[in-house]
Amino acid sequence: MADQLTTEIIEKIKAHAEPGGEEITPSTDLNTLGIHSLELTEIIFDLEEKYGIEIEMNTVDAWSNLKNVGDMVEAVRELITKKA
Repeated sequence: MADQLTTEIIEKIKAHAEPGGEEITPSTDLNTLGIHSLELTEIIFDLEEKYGIEIEMNTVDAWSNLKNVGDMVEAVRELITKKA
């Protein structure tokens, strides 16, 4: 069962993903969702605003570090923890 942070991030990703009807889970690869650099940047901005964090990575770094939904959740979780 996903925790609240995971659920919220999946909802943000769903808003930018290509419609396909498949369930999005932490193991879902971002590439399979049709999320490209512009969408990834928009998702990152949304997450920064919602959680009051700063994700210091350009899009190239983001793609090399964030392969699936779970990677994004863990990156955000770590930044929230550091902020606290």
